[in-house]
Amino acid sequence: MSIKTIILAAGQGTRMRSSRPKVLHEIANKALLQHVHETSRMLPDNKIYIIYGHGGETVKQTLSHLNATWIEQRLQLGTGHAVQQAIHHVEDGDTVLVLYGDVPLLKAATLKTLLTKVSATSLALLTVTLDDPTGYGRIVRDKDHAVLKIVEQKDANEAELRINEGNTGILACKGKQLKNWLSRLSNNNAQNEYYLTDIIEMAVEDGLTIDTTQAHSADEVLGVNNRAQLAHLERVYQLEQAQMLMEKGVTLRDPNRIEVRGSFADLGQDIDIDVNVVFEGVNSVGSNVKIGPNCLIKNSTIAEGVEILANCVIEDAVIGADSRIGPFARLRPQTELAGHVHIGNFVEVKKSTVANGSKINHLSYIGDSEIGARVNVGAGTITCNYDGVNKFKTIIEDGAFIGSDTQLVAPVTVRRNATIGAGSTITRDTPADQLTLSRAKQISIPGWQRPVKAEIVPDNLPHSLHPYKSEKE
Repeated sequence: MSIKTIILAAGQGTRMRSSRPKVLHEIANKALLQHVHETSRMLPDNKIYIIYGHGGETVKQTLSHLNATWIEQRLQLGTGHAVQQAIHHVEDGDTVLVLYGDVPLLKAATLKTLLTKVSATSLALLTVTLDDPTGYGRIVRDKDHAVLKIVEQKDANEAELRINEGNTGILACKGKQLKNWLSRLSNNNAQNEYYLTDIIEMAVEDGLTIDTTQAHSADEVLGVNNRAQLAHLERVYQLEQAQMLMEKGVTLRDPNRIEVRGSFADLGQDIDIDVNVVFEGVNSVGSNVKIGPNCLIKNSTIAEGVEILANCVIEDAVIGADSRIGPFARLRPQTELAGHVHIGNFVEVKKSTVANGSKINHLSYIGDSEIGARVNVGAGTITCNYDGVNKFKTIIEDGAFIGSDTQLVAPVTVRRNATIGAGSTITRDTPADQLTLSRAKQISIPGWQRPVKAEIVPDNLPHSLHPYKSEKE
């Protein structure tokens, strides 16, 4: 079965009150339209056509990487008119699936079920039953429960408004029939638009059965029309991600307080994640990893046995087994840590490698560096790797000890087992197995007086309170 999926993404979305086209608003850092596209890509033998309009060039440019044919709807004349823009790509024998770019949580399993209901004698329609179907077109059925038509809310009478089965707009049918129905559409309605929903009544008149199905939950077919709905679907999506993690054996201290804005290349066993942890991009997390609260982890690989303490930011980094990070540490892109490395509080590491067993525990900056094994970097140490134009490398070989408050001015190499005295500024390579330090001579000045601020006396201070006037004056 050849499928042609038409995604309608031309609406303005005025209720979003945004200069950004509605379909570019995001759930989990991904545009609504991209969610829909990725779901449709899961269908076999499928070609995708995106109908764009309002802010269309921005939509097309932003999502140009999507594997789809882009078709502009220059005039916004309704959903039927939008589908007409792609109809010349449809063969008579194709199965046509119509989706919407602002319905991001639709599942591929639901679409596959819908597509099984399409035949030469049936049109497949996805409906939803709601306690309050306000805003939805109503599904009108006969006494035998067969679908007769869809009535848009603005065109519905009082009896039709009481129907709680609504139209999601998502449907599938054969290409030959769709072409015929689209050619017969009229805009004789309250909105003066060509409604795609009118083809349902045409199908009934032509003797076809309207075969309906529903999604697992109403949230799956909910469209985004305002910020509140966007926020609601974000929470629905995040709870789905939390459920997925727990099913894979991850402990979440609070499933309501985790954000997954990407995917996992690998997940080990017995991972423990505290509250307010955010994952972005593609991450890999090994077994027995423990992640403290309020951490951001992006595009990183975390080996087994790692402990990440509270309030850390880790981006495009690799952390070796049994290492400990934080609290309040930042690992920037191209940081690679071997096993049993300690990166402590208020330490920042950028574009550096740190070998097995080394420790950088306090208040330090390490950039553009190669740090060997069993190195201890004291508090307040920084690598001065940038001269305002170029970046230079610092190399610290195995077993070196860097005293507190040291500045290593790159390019510079600290040789194996060297010791750098606290408070040093190192500008030249240091020899192995020796103490190197650079300090100004300490002196003390006898009789020195600390400056004192002069007291300011208000002009209107009473004579009796004046500090510099005696009672006899």
